[in-house]
Amino acid sequence: MAIPMKSTKIAAALLALALVSGCSPRDKQAGTTEQAEAEAQVVESQTVPAAAQPPVEDADKRFDIYAPVALNADLSDLSDDQRQMIGLLIDASQIMDRLFWLQSYGPAEELLPGIEDARKREFAKINYGPWDRLDNNEPFVEGYGPKPLGANFYPADMTKAEFEAWNQPGKDGLYSLVRRNKEGKLELVPYRQAYKEELQKAAEILRQASKLAEDEEFGGYLRMRADALVSDDFRPSDMAWMDMKDNRIDLVIGPIENYEDQLFAYRTAYEAYVLLKDMAWSEKLSKFAAFLPELQRGLPVEAKYKAEVPGTDSDLNAYDALYYAGHSNAGSKTIAINLPNDEEVQLAKGTRRLQLKNAMRAKFDKILVPISDELIADDQRKHITFPAFFANTMFHEVAHGLGIKKTITDGSNVRQALKETSSALEEGKADILGLYMVTKLQEKGELEEGELMDNYVTFLASIFRSVRFGAASAHGKANMMRFNFFKEQGAFTRDPETGQYSVDFEKMQEAMNKLSNLILTIQGDGDYAKAKALLETKGVVGAELQADLDRLAEANIPVDVTFIQGKEVLGLK
Repeated sequence: MAIPMKSTKIAAALLALALVSGCSPRDKQAGTTEQAEAEAQVVESQTVPAAAQPPVEDADKRFDIYAPVALNADLSDLSDDQRQMIGLLIDASQIMDRLFWLQSYGPAEELLPGIEDARKREFAKINYGPWDRLDNNEPFVEGYGPKPLGANFYPADMTKAEFEAWNQPGKDGLYSLVRRNKEGKLELVPYRQAYKEELQKAAEILRQASKLAEDEEFGGYLRMRADALVSDDFRPSDMAWMDMKDNRIDLVIGPIENYEDQLFAYRTAYEAYVLLKDMAWSEKLSKFAAFLPELQRGLPVEAKYKAEVPGTDSDLNAYDALYYAGHSNAGSKTIAINLPNDEEVQLAKGTRRLQLKNAMRAKFDKILVPISDELIADDQRKHITFPAFFANTMFHEVAHGLGIKKTITDGSNVRQALKETSSALEEGKADILGLYMVTKLQEKGELEEGELMDNYVTFLASIFRSVRFGAASAHGKANMMRFNFFKEQGAFTRDPETGQYSVDFEKMQEAMNKLSNLILTIQGDGDYAKAKALLETKGVVGAELQADLDRLAEANIPVDVTFIQGKEVLGLK
C-alpha cells in the first residue's frame, strides 16, 4: 500500500517536476580512465547523423505529456537488512541506467549539459536522448536527425544489406555490439567487454546485497545474476529466477528486451526493476497459470499452430514497483512484466508474470479515466473499471506464453524469423489473446469481479491510451494494427456528432478470434513478408483517429507518467 510522503524535500521535488515535466532524479555513473577503451568502442558509432535536421516544430508542447508520480510503497514491515538490501539493489539499477544511455544514445553527459532549457533537458532525460520516444522518435534537440533504427548497437553508417552479407557466426546475438575495427570492417564486441568495468561494479553490489537477503533462494539468485552480468550467460540465473516462489523482494536486472533495436530486434537493452510483492493480491492471482494448457488447446487456430504445450510452472504475482532504470524507465513506463524471454526457459518452465500495481493504478487514474471521459460513450463509461484494466493487463502478460515460439516451417525462433516486425506482432498477439483469455475465464466463472463488458470497453479505451505511444513503440504499433482491424470488423462504432465510441460486444468477439488466428498463423509460418505487410497497412493512424487523439492533447490529458523515485522517496538512507 502506498503511504503519503513526509519529506519536504520530496514535496519540493514533486513541485519542480510538475513545473518542468521532467523525470525521476537518477545518480549518474561517471566513466573512468580504465573504461576508456571500451567506452570508445561503445561511442564510436555515435548517433548524430551527418544530415541533421531542425527539431520538430512546437516540440516544446510535448514537454508536458508526462504526469509526475512519486513511486513509493509501505516498507514499514521490512527488517533493517531488507531495507538496506533494497538500497543496494537501487545502486545496481542505477548502473543499468547509465548502460542504457550508452546503448540508446551515448554518454548522457555529452548531451544534457548542452541543453539550456530546463524543460527540454528533463524531457531528454525521460527519453534517454534527443528523440521523442512517443512521437515516432522525432528529434526535439537542435542538430539531430532521425534516430538510427539500430540505436547505438550498430555503426550509424551500417546498412541492412551490409549486415546481412556479413558472414559472421553469432551476428544475431542478444549480448553483443556491432562495431567497425581499424580496417573499417564489422566486428562483434560482447557486452561483457564493452561495459566491463560498470558490469563488474554492478555484480559486486549484487553480491553484497545477497548477504542481506533473508530468502535463501533470492540470495542465490542475486549471486547467479551477478555472475551473469559479467559473463553474458543469463540462462542459469533465469532458471533460478523461475524457481523462486516465496521472496518478498524481487529484482529484474540485465539486458532483457529487444525493442530498442528496431533495425533487427536482435540486441537487448539494459534495464532494472526493484519490486516488493503484494502478498494479498498475489494470493488471488496464483490459480490462473494452471489454465494455460487448456486455453492453448482452445485457441482459434489450426492444431499445428498450437501444438506447443506452455509451461505451468509459471506464476502470477502483484507487486509495488520501487525503482525503474534503463529501458524500463525510457518513455512510456511498463506496468506488467512477462519474463524470461529465453524461449528455452519458457518451454521448460513457462514464465513469471509480474503486475506492477502501483504503476498500473497511476496510469488508470491519471490517463485512462480522463481518456474515457473524452472518447467513450456516456452509457458505456460505467464499464471503465480498475479491476478490468488490471485483468486485461495481467492476461496480456500471461498470453505471451500462449501460441508458438518456434516456426512450424523450419523450427527457428519466431523472433528471429520475423526480425524487426517480431516485437509489434508479439505485443499484438499478447493483447488480443489476453482478451481471449479473459473471455474464456469469465465464461468458466473463474473471474470474480465485474462483467465481461467491463473488460471489452476498458480494452477499447486502452487502445487509445497505447496508440498515443506512436509508431516507434512496438506497443503503439500493435494497438494501431488492432484498432484498424477492429474498425474494419465493426467491433465498435463512433458517433460522428460527439466523436465518442461504443463497443459492439458480439462483433468484438468475432474480431478478436479473427485477429488471433491471423497473428498466430503469421508467427507459426515465420512469414516475415506478411508480418511486414500487416504492420504497414494496419499499423497506421488515420485522419479520424488522429483528430480524436488531438482532442486528448487539447484536453491536456497526459500521454504517460514519469517517476520521482529513489531512496529518499522510499525513506531509505
